[in-house]
Amino acid sequence: MATLTVSASRAGRPRILKSRAAGKLLLLALLTAVLLPFLTRWGSGTWPHELTVDLTRPLQSASDWVIDNRDSHPLFLYFFGYISNAVVLSVRAVYLTLLAAGWAGVTVFGAVVAWRVAGVRLACGTAAAFLACGALGMWVPTMQTLALMVVAVVASVAVGAVLGLAAGLSTRLERALRPVLDTMQVLPAFAYLLPVVLVFGIGVPAAVLATVVYAAPPMARLTALGLRAADAGVMEAVQSLGATFRQRLLTARLPLARKEIMLGVNQTIMMALSMAVIASMIGAGGLGDRVYQALASVDVGAALAAGIPIVLLAVVLDRVTAAVGERLGSGAESASQGPAARWAVPAAVTVAVLLAGRLSDRLTWPDSWVADIAAPVNTAKDWMVDHLYSGVPVVGGTADWAAHFTTWVLNPIRDGLQGLPWWGLLLIVAAVAWLIGTWRTALTAVLAMAAIGVLGVWNPSLDTLSQVLAAVAVTLVIGFGAAVAAARSARCERLLRPVLDVCQTMPQFVYLIPVVALFGVGRAPAAAAAVIYALPAVVRIVSQGLRQVDAGALESARSLGATGAQQLWQVQLPLARHAMLLAVNQCVVLVLAVVVVGGLVGGGALGYNVVFGLAQGDLATGLVAGAAIVCLGLMLDRVTQPTERRPRKGA
Repeated sequence: MATLTVSASRAGRPRILKSRAAGKLLLLALLTAVLLPFLTRWGSGTWPHELTVDLTRPLQSASDWVIDNRDSHPLFLYFFGYISNAVVLSVRAVYLTLLAAGWAGVTVFGAVVAWRVAGVRLACGTAAAFLACGALGMWVPTMQTLALMVVAVVASVAVGAVLGLAAGLSTRLERALRPVLDTMQVLPAFAYLLPVVLVFGIGVPAAVLATVVYAAPPMARLTALGLRAADAGVMEAVQSLGATFRQRLLTARLPLARKEIMLGVNQTIMMALSMAVIASMIGAGGLGDRVYQALASVDVGAALAAGIPIVLLAVVLDRVTAAVGERLGSGAESASQGPAARWAVPAAVTVAVLLAGRLSDRLTWPDSWVADIAAPVNTAKDWMVDHLYSGVPVVGGTADWAAHFTTWVLNPIRDGLQGLPWWGLLLIVAAVAWLIGTWRTALTAVLAMAAIGVLGVWNPSLDTLSQVLAAVAVTLVIGFGAAVAAARSARCERLLRPVLDVCQTMPQFVYLIPVVALFGVGRAPAAAAAVIYALPAVVRIVSQGLRQVDAGALESARSLGATGAQQLWQVQLPLARHAMLLAVNQCVVLVLAVVVVGGLVGGGALGYNVVFGLAQGDLATGLVAGAAIVCLGLMLDRVTQPTERRPRKGA
């Protein structure tokens, strides 16, 4: 009887109320109508000044206090000072060890490690990568970067493991740490470089600690995930045997989570290497410093010569750590030989090469073996600029494309966003977030957007948002097309893989230089660089989702006579919906990260504020812009990632 009553009541509703989305929009419209008289009291244009909070004075006071007490306060002398000294000594020890081993010793050691964990093929690739670093004339900068990364990765893994252990064992701590880890990942590196430099000064300690802040969250998240995903049956069996909490952790939970932990190490290494160039701005040196100097002089050849070793290091370390994770995950160990026996011959070979290098005094890479690629690369770049920058018949040059993109896409989106009433934009954000999520999702998105106005950076934030939206649209169009081609053709997938690897591991600054050379300075090259950076993630996620579509569904479509296009639009794309939504979400986050870096090449808006704050030591400008970027990222995350509605009890 109750079911019939409910059905009858639903049948009697107007058609518009039968749709959940229409009901949400109607309720939101009614709420707006009630609140509109109060909202319009503060105007219908940009964010009202009465609702802003000026943080300049307290942040400037904090900056002045740090500067005045940095050399005398016990906190700096006996805490931060010891941390700084420990970092300097650790990096110096690793660097001197690498130099003492010589180019042959380092190359052989890297190849031996790769051989023992992944096989001969990766060992040859590792040796070739180190030899290429020397052949490009970047051996010493490579060793400087490697020393910095070793210390930073060890510290990041240690910090991330401790945080992940706490989050994995305690639900309360996991909820408390989640917003902290989110902020660490979303906050642009330029924003927290300033307080780190303020405390530690320019140099290696600031660079290492900034890298730790950026690279530790993946380790923490994946460690917590592995601990929480431990097989319940195994844990119950161990507990039934009377094992203590410590014994259960060391003998069961941690071993079961080793695959996720190694994946965390892998991601930490990749993120630490991506910080190499940014850390060079505060005295890290090494390859990043060479790239940054090339950016200042728009020297594409020098930037490429320094960027290639960073890519090679990233690829080698990625493959080696991934191989270790697979071995640990599968439990593949040699039963016939113990660890000492398996490593005895490789260790002997490495020691022999080290001694040979020391005795022959061949520790540094010979200058006669260096190949200069800067000149031919710059020649090719000049040819491209001369023939593609302007004057191309029919299609126009790249400068024309940039100008048209700015005039027809970026400016209209920016002007449209800034022309909306502030409460109207909040209403749009609430509607979009609520349609794809819950009321909590909408409330979070609206509060994040409102916080941007309260911080007093409403218009610059909308300028940044316009660049993000335009770059996301271009990325999704290109990325979805490439992903469909890769998913439907194995040959196309093989051709795209090395291109995507290079685009994903190449430091942002390296391809920012040729983009600036071809498109000029402004918001368009910042958007173009963001497209290049975010494209690999979109292609990989969408193509993987399309390949994982149920083969039975495709076979049924073929048996009904569906064409290839019909199979794509009616079967594959609908079934890969979750992968596509994840790709959109990741695209937004990655584009936002590079649009901020675009402040260095005329992107303006929040990116310029963050860079200006770092360059001028203006803590208020840099941190306020960084906080606005975090809020913008949180809002975009909520409106692009659907939230499942929890079922009601008893339903």
